Amino acid sequence: MSDASSYLAAVRGSYDTVADTYAGVVPPPSALDPLSRALLDAFAEETAATGGPVADVGCGPGKVTAYLTRAGVDAFGIDLSPRMVALARRAHPELAFAVGSMTALPVPDAALAGLLAYYSTHHMPPELLPAVYAEFRRVLAPGGRLMLAGHVGEDDGEGECRHHTEAYGGLPVSYDSHFLPPGRIVRLLEEAGFVVTARLTQEPAPGQKRRYGTFLAVSP
Repeated sequence: MSDASSYLAAVRGSYDTVADTYAGVVPPPSALDPLSRALLDAFAEETAATGGPVADVGCGPGKVTAYLTRAGVDAFGIDLSPRMVALARRAHPELAFAVGSMTALPVPDAALAGLLAYYSTHHMPPELLPAVYAEFRRVLAPGGRLMLAGHVGEDDGEGECRHHTEAYGGLPVSYDSHFLPPGRIVRLLEEAGFVVTARLTQEPAPGQKRRYGTFLAVSP
């Protein structure tokens, strides 16, 4: 396998392993802090108003997909982990979920009104992000909305990488988490052809170590 496919296989296997525990401990969007929830609601309002399908990429057990749907969005989920997709389908049988990779989304060109990547791109090695963002641009229609959210590094740093061998109560995993400076994420999005309309960095919540970043962009 190529380096990319080897990486994807490791992440897929890791999330298959932790999927059941993850689904039980990760809170729904309704339990987010007010600011994070407001940003997600703003994305939902914009994409619901324009109409058209919206992909929740890295949807996990489907909690965010279901939240978007309740807000009037025509949302469906895609996840690398077959076990996550199985759990999402079981919890939300009325919604559509598919197994797929953000490096090659099972979506036609210019088919989406919106794409959400909510705490799902931070496992992607930085050298693969240009291809991932280009794939996001490919599937978005002109005027389509993109929202990225996840942990970020310091503004003036080079970024950080942390390798994980266990997670969610000591279950075995093998993946990296990459914490890029917000400015670098903006540059990569712009290089992929997006117009970045907003970015917000939040300091760590109580009990947390990492800053959060949210990025809103439009496909011109």
